[in-house]
Amino acid sequence: MSRHSIPYGRQSIEIDVPDDRLNGILRSRLHDLRPAQDGPALVRQALARPIGGPRLRELAQGKKNIVILASDHTRPVPSKVIMPPLLDELRQGNPGAAITILIATGCHRATTGAELARKFGEDIIAKEKIVLHDCDDLSMLVPLGDLPSGGRLLINRLAAEADLVVSEGFIEPHFFAGFSGGRKSVLPGIAGRATVLHNHNAAFIDHPNSRAGVLSDNLVHADMLYAAGKAGLAFIVNVVLNELGEVVYSAAGDPDLAHRAGCDFLLRQCQVRRLPADIVVVSNGGYPLDQNIYQAVKGMNTAAECVRPGGAIIMFAQSGDGHGGEAFYRLFEKGGSPDAILSRVRSAAGEDTIPDQWQAQILCRVLTRAKVVYISDLADDLTRAFHMLPAHSFPEALRIAAGLSGDANGSITIIPDGVSVIVTETEA
Repeated sequence: MSRHSIPYGRQSIEIDVPDDRLNGILRSRLHDLRPAQDGPALVRQALARPIGGPRLRELAQGKKNIVILASDHTRPVPSKVIMPPLLDELRQGNPGAAITILIATGCHRATTGAELARKFGEDIIAKEKIVLHDCDDLSMLVPLGDLPSGGRLLINRLAAEADLVVSEGFIEPHFFAGFSGGRKSVLPGIAGRATVLHNHNAAFIDHPNSRAGVLSDNLVHADMLYAAGKAGLAFIVNVVLNELGEVVYSAAGDPDLAHRAGCDFLLRQCQVRRLPADIVVVSNGGYPLDQNIYQAVKGMNTAAECVRPGGAIIMFAQSGDGHGGEAFYRLFEKGGSPDAILSRVRSAAGEDTIPDQWQAQILCRVLTRAKVVYISDLADDLTRAFHMLPAHSFPEALRIAAGLSGDANGSITIIPDGVSVIVTETEA
């Protein structure tokens, strides 16, 4: 037996796997990196040497109204690390500028006061103006034409009317946008719901280039980059994190060029070679990305790259926030098999995309390939509503998985953090 640690909520669970069944462990090399300097120092260094443009303090000169786009509670962006040097850099260039921190919630629920305090710290909460984006508040949105895909581009008014728009963020593999960070602070971050829905349409989600690690000819990414340009995003500060949440890399500057530099760095660390197995054990890397079923789809999607057709995925996701989306839940509540749900979703035109259908689409693609045994704190009925099999311990999940295949000795691949790796045929 060998023992392995799987992130779960804010802790981890130790699991024992028979050595003769273990295919291997797919783990990002990023998690072996330790920062050469502390996070604030790396961010200040990036701000001092921006990629593809002038320093932020120069951009801030003469600007009266500056908006900083900040991620919400669903992302582990270390705003306590990024925001102080970012604010200092802006005020070095323009001490009198009015600065608003706009929380880029996308279509997520509003971030709570307690979550904001944990994210930024009490000092920033007390001193800075913070506004939550609401994708459904039409008074908060302004039209900026159409996306390349044809959808209407609706953007938060505060950003559209600002003299300077800046964003913070972090870069990780993203299961259909290629990578997080950069332009995603605008779309979906501060876009109207109709804009997000069209960008996440079924045809785009099914496109072969809508996958982790791919930006070239990625239609989802192209829309996002266009939206960032139209919204006037002029400068980004993005970081890459190891498994301890430490900043190991920071890039700042031009929203496209600095983001691509960060993506190139990350790609060298997180590509892993596919290890097909009868059973794939995976997590979402723990909190905050295992708060609900909606987010857990990301890890399951990575596991689906390795599980053999008809096999089983054992997903660890604490899911203290429940299913994570009412519209997401209703797509499954209507009933029907994963194939039937897929058929309904794929029949919708881009302009008819409904909330959360992309997440249902990807989960159903996973479920048509393999059974999912879901280890969580959820009530079993809720897990079953999403066509998954509930379990509350690894031994229980392993017994269920073995029963599904009829093979008590099926091979096992472990992916401790499914969000942090990009599965390819050849390792980088």
